[in-house]
Amino acid sequence: MRKYAFMVYHKEYNSFLHTLRDLGVVHVKETQSIANHTEIQAVLAERKRVTAVLQFFKKLNDEQKDTVLLPAKVLLKKEGLQLAEKVEALQEKKVHLLAEKQVLLKDIAYMELWGDFSYTTISNLKEAGYNITFFNCPTSRFDPEWVDKYNAILINNAQSVSNFITITKEGEPVDIEAERPKMPDRGLEILRTAYQQLQDNIEQTDNKLKQMAASEYNTLEALDRYLQNEFNFTNVLIQTERQADDSLMFLEGWTTKDQAQHLEAELDKQGYFFQQLEIRQEDKVPIKLKNNAYARLFEPLTRLFSLPNYTELDPTPMLAPFFMLFFGLCFGDGGYGLLVVLACTFLKKKFSPDMRPFLSLAQYLGGTTILVGILTGTFFGIALVDVPALKAVKNYFLTTNNLMTLSLVLGLVHIVFSKCVAAYKTNVQKGIRYSLAPWAWVFVIVSLLLVFGLPMMDIQLPQTLIYVCYGIAGAGGLVILLYNSPGKNIFLNMGSAVWTTYNVASGMLGDALSYLRLFAIGLAGGILGGVFNMLGVETTSGLPLVARIPLMLFILLVGHGMNIALCAISSVVHPIRLIFVEYFKNSEYEGGGIAYLPFKKA
Repeated sequence: MRKYAFMVYHKEYNSFLHTLRDLGVVHVKETQSIANHTEIQAVLAERKRVTAVLQFFKKLNDEQKDTVLLPAKVLLKKEGLQLAEKVEALQEKKVHLLAEKQVLLKDIAYMELWGDFSYTTISNLKEAGYNITFFNCPTSRFDPEWVDKYNAILINNAQSVSNFITITKEGEPVDIEAERPKMPDRGLEILRTAYQQLQDNIEQTDNKLKQMAASEYNTLEALDRYLQNEFNFTNVLIQTERQADDSLMFLEGWTTKDQAQHLEAELDKQGYFFQQLEIRQEDKVPIKLKNNAYARLFEPLTRLFSLPNYTELDPTPMLAPFFMLFFGLCFGDGGYGLLVVLACTFLKKKFSPDMRPFLSLAQYLGGTTILVGILTGTFFGIALVDVPALKAVKNYFLTTNNLMTLSLVLGLVHIVFSKCVAAYKTNVQKGIRYSLAPWAWVFVIVSLLLVFGLPMMDIQLPQTLIYVCYGIAGAGGLVILLYNSPGKNIFLNMGSAVWTTYNVASGMLGDALSYLRLFAIGLAGGILGGVFNMLGVETTSGLPLVARIPLMLFILLVGHGMNIALCAISSVVHPIRLIFVEYFKNSEYEGGGIAYLPFKKA
């Protein structure tokens, strides 16, 4: 990155900012918080409203087949916001209509218990001196005497509740221990008519919203871009320092090395003053990751944790192969991996270009799973070692013990690699003197692993090589003991070395054991797949062939579908955990970087 300062006369500042925005290569240094600026907060609120309407329109357009979006109209900001307000009013109207629909449905359902009668008839009876009273009570408590005493008429019995009415003369008391329900104010026919009118109103509102979604989507998208540009422009004005009684405008920003020459040439051409500044240690320098096509697919993992700061290494290329291998070991089944590769290859043609990198990443992960499945001999839950046709190669498949050992070895390799990265980073940031102790730890760990770890796997080293390893470990131990903090007192170094040794020894044991999850999760997925195969075969064994095949396919599809879903979740979560916890901790990853977001036109 290159850091620049810009000094511009206040009358030329707007023109300068437009030039800077057209160039689109300068990340403006933020010196002021925008939280207390009412103008920019108002723009944010306006954009939030427009974005919400755009998301709603996008959903409507996606639901409609062959939707043709009309070109964007040229509107003023005020007109565009009025359009968004109109859509919000229609949305609110639909919410009220749907709420009213629920009330009507409830009233209709209740009135259907009483049948289709007219409230006019009840009013006429009242004028003639008769009262109609509605009651309901548990069927077991309905008293037949009410029929003779109060002219009770049973309307129906529904769900052990008796609904009935009484017809009594005006002023005659009705002493019945039953609930008097609150009846709807309209009869069933009127309610049904109102419901149909409401449905028509909802449909009209829906159609209007769908029509606007097609005709106004691009217009609102243009408004959203306008508001984004207004926000960016206003934000740059806020970050500008006013000097010399507001006559001069001072701004700082960063650009990439490859864009610096073009920026300088264009500003020189237009006569604006600028000066390249030295990047200081306390500067929050923006980060732009630069990786090849393969490593770029794994950048979301780095961003999910934190971007590296300006003084450290980008971890993406280093975590990519390990994440792939961890994923493959957790997923474990070659058949499942093949499904992932085929599904992603098909979906690449259907999804937008923004989604294709994620599908490419899934293809790599699926390919690794196929490779692991071949090595472990697992294909859709079938243990290939038990297949007679593969008897000649069954000794080449990895056993359970091999997998457990492989997980531990892979964990140790990952930890040692992390410590190598930490040592190299220290060398880059502080110099070779400060990196001697970290490198010494790497040599000590590797030497001791060779001496004590290889015999556990029945690998014997020549005695001469063992002595060499002890010599390397001893020399490394001396560096750790006496020179772990250059410039400090020797006794402080020794005390620090003892404490660091304890932490490394206890930490490495726990860290290495945590990689056993790779073995356990992969084994669990394979066992579950085999269980579903057994269920599909044995559960249907007594059925005729015509009935057996569909039922067996159903069991296999549901079982393996659930297993794939569980394996997919575990195979993402646990490798991420190993990267974020074990790798980032042992490589002394600092993070905290901010993304390079140049000031440019949307």
